[in-house]
Amino acid sequence: MIPFSVLDLSLITRGHGPADAFRNTMDLARLAESLGCARYWLAEHHGMPGIASAATAVLIGQVAAATRHIRVGAGGIMLPNHSPLVIAEQFGTLECLFPGRIDLGLGRAPGSDPRTARALRRDPHAPERFAQDVEELLQYFEPAMDDTPHIVRAIPGAGLRVPVWLLGSSLYSAVMAAQLGLPYAFASHFAPAQMEEAITLYRHRFIPSERCAKPHVMLGINMVAADSAGEAAHLVTSLQQYFVALRRGRPIAFPPPVVDATGLWSGAEQAMLNHALACTFAGTPTTIAHALGTFVQRYQPDELLLALPVHDHAQRRRALELAMALRLDLDMPDRR
Repeated sequence: MIPFSVLDLSLITRGHGPADAFRNTMDLARLAESLGCARYWLAEHHGMPGIASAATAVLIGQVAAATRHIRVGAGGIMLPNHSPLVIAEQFGTLECLFPGRIDLGLGRAPGSDPRTARALRRDPHAPERFAQDVEELLQYFEPAMDDTPHIVRAIPGAGLRVPVWLLGSSLYSAVMAAQLGLPYAFASHFAPAQMEEAITLYRHRFIPSERCAKPHVMLGINMVAADSAGEAAHLVTSLQQYFVALRRGRPIAFPPPVVDATGLWSGAEQAMLNHALACTFAGTPTTIAHALGTFVQRYQPDELLLALPVHDHAQRRRALELAMALRLDLDMPDRR
């Protein structure tokens, strides 16, 4: 069976605060582990009223402590916001505390608006050095040599084999992941335009490495599974409202669903939603299984990363339960 993993933004829903979001994250992580999810990833965003996972490494530690064996990681850390040494130390610390359970996904975007990026004291040219920063970070995880005392070391970090992934929504990250021999996760859940071209390029150009012997692709999807088609159509209006607000430049707390979305956005915005959220699977397990099976057969991902953009936490839990049940109907793609 194809592995399913969870991407959690630790959603701050309308009428609630970050503390509520964190409690929901811990609860959902425990559920994901009990249902057999492979990984539980959290993403770095800043200044977003609907996202509480800004201090990503801190939250990863809390989730790992609240679970027993599921892999926990970043999907991802926005490396231009940070010194590679600091990230190596943070994830080296996590790996020491939770051996064999920590993943480090790296992204090139700032994860914020320009004003917030400046408040982070981020160098505006940092994204241009992303490739060099990734290689520097990888080097910090290599074993330290005793005969080279002048070399900067990550302590903890040196000698720890923390799995490093590259994340992206463009061809740039696909080519870089292939060249470095790293696993690759594509953000198809909100930016699917170059998905097919990117994963084809990644697989074609992949160079095996000690970190990853063969190409490994994880695709992000939005999962809004419910017990009825009507309920699923209702629940998905939360994601649509949230995304329209984001594209208008006025991000909001994650909103409750609406019975009728007529007039809430324009025809042009509906076209944008249809395109940006094309990898959204909303419906009953039966209808989703058919659509997702077609998706898997076409793109042949090695894993699927499920975002669960559902306002009510009990319904979000139910969406994950239904998703893991329909996973039984999906066979692992065969590329022979």
